[in-house]
Formats: sequence, C-alpha cells, structure tokens
Amino acid sequence: MTSAAPPRLAGSPATLVIDGRVDADRALLVPRGELVHGCADILAEVLAALPAGIGRVDLDMGDVAFMDTAGLQFLDLLGGFSHRQAVPVTATNWHGQPLRILELAGLDTTDPLRATAHRPDPERKPEQEQEPETEPPAAPSAPAPPAEQLHVLQEEVDQLRRAIASRPVIDQARGVLMALHACTSDEAWHILREASQLSNTKLRTVAAAVTAGAESDGPPPPPEVRAALRAALARLRR
Repeated sequence: MTSAAPPRLAGSPATLVIDGRVDADRALLVPRGELVHGCADILAEVLAALPAGIGRVDLDMGDVAFMDTAGLQFLDLLGGFSHRQAVPVTATNWHGQPLRILELAGLDTTDPLRATAHRPDPERKPEQEQEPETEPPAAPSAPAPPAEQLHVLQEEVDQLRRAIASRPVIDQARGVLMALHACTSDEAWHILREASQLSNTKLRTVAAAVTAGAESDGPPPPPEVRAALRAALARLRR
C-alpha cells in the first residue's frame, strides 16, 4: 500500500510518499518526504484505503525531512480519524526540522497525537449493556496554536527553506573536501561548519569559496576563510 503526490514542477516542494503495511489488525504507515501543501490529501487517500476493522494505526515519521504549517493539518486529520474510527493512532520518531516545528507549536514531540489519540474508556460498558445514544459524542481536537505561534512557525519555515536552497553549493563543497582531504561526508560537513564559526562567515559563503577555489582558474578563499579551514582540518586530523 503506497500513495504518492502527483509529479511536481521544478522548484516546487518535494512529493510525499506514504508506504504502509497491515499486520493482523495493525497498520504501519511510513511517510517519506515533506509535510507541505497537499500532504493531508495524500494521507486521506491512504487512510481511506485501510481495510475495515483496523484496530490500530502507527506512523513512523523518521523519514519526514521537512514540515511547514501544513503538517499541522496532517496531524489534525490523523486525530480526527482516530476519534471517528475509535482506534488508537500514533505518530512517533520525529527528528530534525519537523521536531523543531512541533516544539514551536507546543505539541508533544514524542507523539503529538498523544493528547487526542483514542483510548478505550475503562468505564465504558460492554456493547450489549450500553444505553443507546441519540448523538455520537463530539470528538475533541488539539488546540490550534495561537496566531503569534503560527507567525513564528512560518518565519522558521521560511528560514529553513532558504537553508535548503543553499544545500547544493554546500554539498558541492563537501565533495571537494572529501576529494582533497580523503575525509568522509560527515567530516567534510564538520569542517565547513567549524570554518564558518571560526571565520564568522555564513556557511553558504564558506562553501561557495571552497567550491570556487577548486576550479582551475577559480579565486582562492578569502584569508580568514582559508585560516579557518586550516584550523578545522588540523583539529580533524588530531
């Protein structure tokens, strides 16, 4: 069971794919990609395709690399599904930028559905003893973040989008360092980050200088960046 967004245009957010499997009465869903505009529609398709009588739905969010405020709609949809179907739903294993968004929104970073996930009521009578209900109970919903919180969330998302836009040049610089100094990708990343801190220069600027300096007729990095790169390399070799 897999659902994916339609092919995206160049420069638009990455697609979201939700892989899933059902074992007995438990569904495990694994979203991969970004929780951006349209993610709730993709989730709705996957939830609608679950077999009748499903007893539990667990989401492993470890492969979600980016999330903006549309991710809150994704969570609202999960919470609503949990209450309508009267089944527990969890969304765990958050990390990186999406985890930061949960923190800013004031949600439980271990499982943001913890407060709204359906749990059996120990006081509830067996089915045959229940009194008829004229109306189904209203499903509680997670409180929406206040307007100022959403503003902070949007600013954070905008900053992270700019950071993502700078990744190609950073990745190129990591490749240059790996080739020149026989280091790993992680080590190259630490060299760039430390050189940025030591020289008080933006990481993207340091990466662009490293990449340009690797070309046959490219300019060398500025003196302060060169000194910071040497210091970072020396520390790595120690």
